[in-house]
Amino acid sequence: MASTTTRRGRGSRLASGERLVLTGPGLLYLTVFMAVPLLLVLVYAFFQRGRFGGVVWRFSFDNFVRALDQVYVSVLGSSLVIAGVTTLLALLLGYPVAYGIAKLPRSWRTVALVLVVLPFWTNFLIRTYAWIVLLNSEGPLNKGLIGIGLIDEPLGLLYTPGAVVAGLLYAYLPLMILPLYASVERLDPQLREAAANLGATPWRTFRDVTLPLTLPGVITGCLFVFVPSLGNFVVPELLGGGKTVMVGNLIRDQFLKARDWPFGATLALVVIAFLVVLFVLQSWVSRRVAGGARDA
Repeated sequence: MASTTTRRGRGSRLASGERLVLTGPGLLYLTVFMAVPLLLVLVYAFFQRGRFGGVVWRFSFDNFVRALDQVYVSVLGSSLVIAGVTTLLALLLGYPVAYGIAKLPRSWRTVALVLVVLPFWTNFLIRTYAWIVLLNSEGPLNKGLIGIGLIDEPLGLLYTPGAVVAGLLYAYLPLMILPLYASVERLDPQLREAAANLGATPWRTFRDVTLPLTLPGVITGCLFVFVPSLGNFVVPELLGGGKTVMVGNLIRDQFLKARDWPFGATLALVVIAFLVVLFVLQSWVSRRVAGGARDA
């Protein structure tokens, strides 16, 4: 009995050591590069900026009151609109692409998925500058439209909110396609066949069978597009020309230009809190969908 207990204790210690070896590097990375920066953001948000920058360690809620100013609220609102439009367009474009890839022969699916992620093999800044070349007044898009007679003079496509949406959509569309493809690919085709045998039209089959069962992939893809779009500051800076200010630009300017770290931390904390609410809603909806599928 004593030897058995000793072996169990030794086995438990070995299992704990294995878990520590396997999870330790990841936990250390998350602690140093995620938990500590978030803690600093939380702490800085409750203090004040010094006269020449830096942080004055005097507790205050002034930064949160300042964040409610109409200027900053309007920037956050426009950021939500741009990120929301980008996410909606990504869903409308990405769902048919993901559905089409899932319907390809298995040997061609890998090729299609590689083509989807191929833009990620190129530097993000290079891809953004390519859009500047494409959309400017002397770019190939305006020249092509003039060449076929649709317009008489170049359109002002660059440095507009539409250009920002186009750049964000191009950058994050693969992040919508991949989770949608995973959901569609796992869908049992017999369910659609059963709906068709019962007289459902293709549209009703999609509405009542395909879409509800792939809703977790839809929600995940929307989060994957919405979250980075909301915080992006490179695309609005380059394609918006400084005319379209998003919350990412505002936070960056507070840290790097205004040297107001407490207020920048406050804005970042507001965005983080908003995203946490989104993740909670996503988790709740996913559980409801999974529970409904089990009940069915």
